[in-house]
Amino acid sequence: MSKYLPLFPLSIVVFPGEKLNLHVFEPRYKQLVLDCVENEKTFGIPTYIQSGVGVYGTEVEILNIEKRYDNGEMDIRTKGLKFFKILHFDRMAPGRLYAGGEVEEVENKDDGDIITKLNITESLKELYEALGISKLFLELPENYKSFDIAHHLGLTTEQEYALLQLESETERQEAIFLHLQQILPVVQETERLKDRVKLNGHFKQLMPPDF
Repeated sequence: MSKYLPLFPLSIVVFPGEKLNLHVFEPRYKQLVLDCVENEKTFGIPTYIQSGVGVYGTEVEILNIEKRYDNGEMDIRTKGLKFFKILHFDRMAPGRLYAGGEVEEVENKDDGDIITKLNITESLKELYEALGISKLFLELPENYKSFDIAHHLGLTTEQEYALLQLESETERQEAIFLHLQQILPVVQETERLKDRVKLNGHFKQLMPPDF
């Protein structure tokens, strides 16, 4: 079934389950936030990509208004709920300053393969170690989903947007593992190159060949 949502396009990808803090300063989006709070409604964040509003986005709920400023600006805390596809987009919702649109929820198959998941976890750990940021490696719970790590994979906005459109956990796992398989050797070789460059000019203790 479809429904009409206030829309807040942003040049980011928001994933279901993600917590997002926003500073709201434009009059149209200040109106959007106040409308949603007053009516206890959600709104959508479609990705603004390639100079246009993308067809896909995520419905979010406002957890609370963290701070209100004298000029009407606000800091808000939100949480992603589920992703959607826009069926019809209005640059201005009827009688409002902000955009709106008719959207339908995208079916999300909560499947997944345990072996692929273990491979992803190990590859992600190797990536962080290769980058020298192993201390930042996430202590992932056993029940983590692809969306939980999507922002920690080094994906471009375009790649994150493509990931959002996949309708099953299995498809997302396969896409993530393929990405890690592709970039991990590149990162590891880059780090080895950096080590070789650092050694250049240093005194070297080398064992001459025995001939």
